[in-house]
Amino acid sequence: MLFLARWVMAFLLLALTFNPTPWNYVTWARTDGGAQLPLILLLGLLLLVGYIVYLRATLRSIGALGMMLVLAIVAALIWVLVDYGLLSLDNPGMNTWLAIVALSFVLGIGLSWSHVRRRLAGQADVDDVDE
Repeated sequence: MLFLARWVMAFLLLALTFNPTPWNYVTWARTDGGAQLPLILLLGLLLLVGYIVYLRATLRSIGALGMMLVLAIVAALIWVLVDYGLLSLDNPGMNTWLAIVALSFVLGIGLSWSHVRRRLAGQADVDDVDE
């Protein structure tokens, strides 16, 4: 259940930043430009903090190779679904949503991996602390 919450938060972070609808940060910041610059800057910084938290945790837990491996597994799953005719890639908007889901899985797994490893191996990840 905690993985689901972490994945949903990653999905929301990515979808709030950009999605194929007009309701996203990138489109809003482009259209409003200087009219609401302080608010655009504040929300952009909040999104940046979210990305830093997720990317730092993901890189520390599964690393760049792990991120590529999870993304490759999701891409292979999409390929299988397309190959069996269960999914079509003709709609650009749907492709954007698929990319958001794929990237959110990478971030969600990255944020959850330390917890999974601790349960499976009984070992906890500990940060290096300089004394």
